[in-house]
Formats: sequence, C-alpha cells, structure tokens
Amino acid sequence: MEGSQMNNGLKTVRGACPHDCPDTCALVVTVDQGRAVKVAGAEDHPTTNGFLCTKVNRYLERTYSPQRVLHPMKRAGEKGKGIFKRISWDEALDTIAAKFKEIAANDPQAILPYSYAGTMGLIQSESMDRRFFHKLGASLLDRTICASAGAAGYKATIGASIGTDPERFNEAKLIIIWGSNPITSNVHLWPKILEARRNGAKLIAIDPYRSLTAEKCDEHIALLPGTDGALALALMHVIIKEGLVDRDYIDTYTLGFESLCERVLEYSPSRVAPITGVSEETIIRLAREYAGTKPAIIRLNYGMQRHAGGGMAVRTVACLPALTGAWRSAAGGALLSTSGTFGANTDALQRPDLIWNNPRTINMSAIGDALTGYQRVQSREDISHAPLEKLEPLDPPVSAIYVYNSNPAAIAPDSGKVLAGFKRDNLFTVVHEIFQTDTADYADIVLPATTQLEHFDIHRAYGHLYMLANNPSIEPIGEAKPNSEVFRLLAERMGFEDDCFKDSDEDMARQALDTTHPRMQGISLDDLKERGWIRLNVPEIFAPFAEGNFPTPSGKCEFFSETLAKQGIDPLPVYIPPRETVIDAPELAVKYPLAMISPPAHNFLNSSFANLPSFLKAEKEPRLDIHPQDAASRGINDGDRVRIFNERGAFTVKARVSEKARPGVVVALSVWWKKLTHDGCNANDVTSQALTDLGAAATFYDTLVEVRRV
Repeated sequence: MEGSQMNNGLKTVRGACPHDCPDTCALVVTVDQGRAVKVAGAEDHPTTNGFLCTKVNRYLERTYSPQRVLHPMKRAGEKGKGIFKRISWDEALDTIAAKFKEIAANDPQAILPYSYAGTMGLIQSESMDRRFFHKLGASLLDRTICASAGAAGYKATIGASIGTDPERFNEAKLIIIWGSNPITSNVHLWPKILEARRNGAKLIAIDPYRSLTAEKCDEHIALLPGTDGALALALMHVIIKEGLVDRDYIDTYTLGFESLCERVLEYSPSRVAPITGVSEETIIRLAREYAGTKPAIIRLNYGMQRHAGGGMAVRTVACLPALTGAWRSAAGGALLSTSGTFGANTDALQRPDLIWNNPRTINMSAIGDALTGYQRVQSREDISHAPLEKLEPLDPPVSAIYVYNSNPAAIAPDSGKVLAGFKRDNLFTVVHEIFQTDTADYADIVLPATTQLEHFDIHRAYGHLYMLANNPSIEPIGEAKPNSEVFRLLAERMGFEDDCFKDSDEDMARQALDTTHPRMQGISLDDLKERGWIRLNVPEIFAPFAEGNFPTPSGKCEFFSETLAKQGIDPLPVYIPPRETVIDAPELAVKYPLAMISPPAHNFLNSSFANLPSFLKAEKEPRLDIHPQDAASRGINDGDRVRIFNERGAFTVKARVSEKARPGVVVALSVWWKKLTHDGCNANDVTSQALTDLGAAATFYDTLVEVRRV
C-alpha cells in the first residue's frame, strides 16, 4: 500500500486529520495485525511537527468507541427517542431509493442534502455526494454555517483567501490575534507565535472573551461582540490622520485610498470608544503600535464574522495591512485562511453540469425555517446596513433530508425550530453517521459511516500550504461505509447511468488535482499517497502581496470595491452593527440586556468528540462565564445553576463567575450534544437564524439574553 511501511511486524500508514481545523495535520497510523494501535503527528511535516491536539491524539477512542454505529438501522419508535432496529444495507438503500423516487416524481427539489465539515476531505465531503444530488435535481445547499461571511468580506478586499504563510509568524514583531483562540482551534500556530515572542514580539488579543489564548498574550483588548469593524475603522482614522501610512504601497498597490480617507473621518476614537467598549486611549495607542511595528501580522478568524455585519467587519480589518505596507514582509500582513492558495478542479469533482432543473438553494444556517416550511429572504434598503429579512413560504416544502458530515440538531441556530422540523411525521430523514447524534435520533434511516482511518481521501488546508493524502490504515469496522461508496450505491439504485458514478475514489482524486494551476504544479496523486504531504508550488519565503498582485478585479487591494457597489452594498468599509445590541436594539435590551457568545469548548471540535467519555470528563459540564458585576446584580454565585433565555428559547447550565467575560457579555462554551446536557438543551436554543451582510452566514454571536438563577 502506498504511504505505508513495515517495521518489526508493525505497519505505519500516512494519513491526514479530517476535522474542521486550520492545521490539517499529517498523521502516522501504526497498525498491528489489522488493528490501529497508535495515531501520531508526522514529525517530518513542518506544521504538524510531531504532535497532535488533545482531541486527535486520542483518535483511537473515536475509531474503536463502543458507541459507534456499526450497521444500518430504521426507526422503531417516536422521532427524537432514538429507538431503532437493525436492518441490512440492501433494505436501507432500497428504502431510501424508493422514497427519493416517489418524491422526485413530483418535484425533486423537495429533497435536501445537509452536510458540512464533519470531514474536510475533498472525496468524502464534496464529490460523489454532489454528483448524486445534482443528477437527482435536489435543492442545492448553501453551506454557510461557519465561514462564508468572512470569506466574502476578505475576498472583497484581498480577492481570495490567501494570506501570510503561517510558517513565517515566528519572524513577526507584533502579532494581533483578532477574534481567534489558536490554543484551542489552531494549536500548531501557537508554537510559532511563542517563538516570535521569544524573539521580542508583542502579542495582543482582541476578543470579547478572555480565552486561553488571550490569557497568555501581553495584552487583551476586550471589545463588545460585533464591534470589530468599528474598532478597525477607528484604527484607520488614527493611522491616516497621523500620517502613519505607507504612501508608496498605497499609491502603487491599492484602490480607493482617497475615498477611504473621507470615510474614516466619521470614526474618531472618541465616537468609537462607547460603541466598542474600548477606551479612546487604547484605540490610539493600538493604532500607533500597529503602524509603527514592522513586521506586523493580524491573525483574524471567523469569530468576528458571526453577527449581522460580520462580512464587512472582516473586509474592514483586511484593509489594515495595505494601509501600513505590512504586506511587504513575508512575516507581515494578515491571515484568515490559506484555502484560496490551493487549486482544485471542483467542477470535475462535483459535476455541476449534471444539474438539469435550475433547482432552488436553501441556506443551511436557516435550516429551522426550511424544515418548518419557510425560506429566509434578504433585501437591502440602505447599502450601509445589514439586509432586512423576511420569511416566505417554501414551495415545495422539504419532504426528505439526507444528513451527513454534520449534526444540525445540535449545531444549527434557533434549535427549537430545527427540532420542530425534524419531528414532522411527513419528513423522511436519512442520517449517515459514525455515532448516534442528536440528529440521528430523529432519523427514519441511520447508516454507519467510516472514520478517517477507514477510507481514502485527499485534503487541502486552511492553515498551511501543504496538500495531504489520507491512506486507509484499517478495514471499515462493522458494516460502515464511506460517503463516496454509499452515494455510488444509491446512484445505481436510482438508475443513474452516467460514467461519473462509476468513478473510484482515486479516479475522483486525480480529477480534483488541478495540476494546471500554477501553485499545484508538481503534485501528483501517486507522490501524494506515498509521501503523505507535498508543499504547494510557492517560494520558501512566500510574501504573496509584497508587490501587489492581489487576485481582485483591479489587481490591487480594494479599499473601494466596485464588485460590492454592483451588489447594492457599500463599496467602502463601514461599521454595520449587530442586530441585537444594547445600543442598537434598546427595546429588546430592556428584556435581554446581556450579549451572549458561544465559542468552541477546548475539548470539543464543533459537536465532534463531544460524546466521548474522556472529552466529556475534561469539559465536566456545560457552563456560562459571567462577569462578577453582572452576576452580583442578579444574585448569582459561582457554581449556581442558571437559566439563559430570550424569546427564542432557553438552556440551563452552571455559572462560572470570573473576569474571563467582560461586563455585559456572557460566554457559553459550545457545542454540547443536547441529549448529554442537564435539560436537553444547548446554547443554540437562544441563537438566531438571521443572516450576515455578506455571505449569508449564521449570526451565532448576535444574541441578547437574560440570565436568572434557577
């Protein structure tokens, strides 16, 4: 087998971590007589560097868990009760195909796929599945639950998700970690950051929450949730007013500077301070420090995009490096994601040419609306504000949903509506999963899925510049099958005769590897399988925008975006406030005066790993961080059980009174499986299905609540 070696009777196999994390680690799996006995980080991979996060370090617990779904099952009780009986694969596939044929005969758009990043591999997340649903004529899914707003905002300024090479962070002299917590969600970047500090760099965290990362930085600036764009505009105000710009870089490589100068006049530190909760003095000092330190990097992340103005906030922050010329250095600039550096032939992989009926698109972040019969529609009356939203009837209603690589009952916003939809007797639900998740409890058919050790895949990354292969190290456990194989079998039963449905996983991998792309040249599938990882065809010292060459329509960093203007969106950076804040929604704030955010729990990865005993033991139980000032005014003591609620729902957890949360903000670390909580609820019982300004993403951190002691 490619990518494997024998040593003392043990076999080692090259693999890759599949999870939704920037690090996309290179794995080495040790196998003894067909059983995996060790999963380790590849020592020769520059990013992984021989170690894994606490979650993947225990990957064998996941693979060999007694909780695994090991055979197909059909529902034998009320929806939501999780009562099933075993059936054969033939019965399961025949049942699904028969139901899909029945629905498609009337309108195939009544069938909806629902998936996200349970695996990030190109083959198991976006290949045969897309081909199947395209040929079927099913509704398309807009996969917005995590990153689409930030990606759209960054693209409007920079042109694509390309940024500073993470391997150069150790050479920076100032690192601003903005809306990110790398110790939890980007752990392999943290050693580079610490090396930079040992070399004299200063670390500044900008985050409403005093996260594990913020605790270890030299300075923590705790702004109010959703005000990042206002803070960035105030920094620009100071930088431009005090002449701290790199005028040569601006004149040569940017577009719209004069218009930007006029815009930022509106955002003086004195005006922005009460909006952000950050003092005027701090804003001025930060602006001077950022502009005056070279090289300086901003590590921005998706935490800042989860509110009504989230896309514009990311766009605004992304303007800063061009203003100061930080892009000139390989150790300067900004990093949101490296995903745009990769090339992949997604059309060959997904085959959108199979679509024949111009199907509608349903936004996954509003799945609760969709399953209860409505479509969320956005419209704009003011180009400088978040779009207005209304609900329209969904015709035809969703009659079948096929869930894979996701757990919407736990992770989707406004859970009450999501579960109401899944409870419908006239909704046919298929869940293909490794474990019996909250969502699987509502399924009519549950199918057993493989883990990463049991199937083949290839991977891009969004936190480094290496393509990876995952060679299967063990045979599938029980009757588990990978996504690609299940959709091949379903295509056969549906009578799909196109040759593409006969492609093997390796056939599709070869089709996806776009070796005509300049940065993908020299990467062959055979080499990738053998070596495990290959760096993209970029220079060792990679400074992508040192001499401009932005992948925007103008070829420049666009302070002014004609693309946005044509969409009816403000072409300049502007502050778009959250929909739910004490300032901008005063009537709502009378009832619900606390802003709530729900960032990842350290030992979970979204809802992955959140059911396994060792990780549950480490997290202990759901909790709410609340500032002593807010706790005292409500008679809440540390350790009290509290109820967090608003008009959408409620959940109950234990209070942790500390200054980790700033005044006016509460923090519920997530995502807990509902059936493993005290009251069968989690933070998404109070979050909203409202969407962002750009990218139509979820607004998880745009949430006002009240907290009461139980």
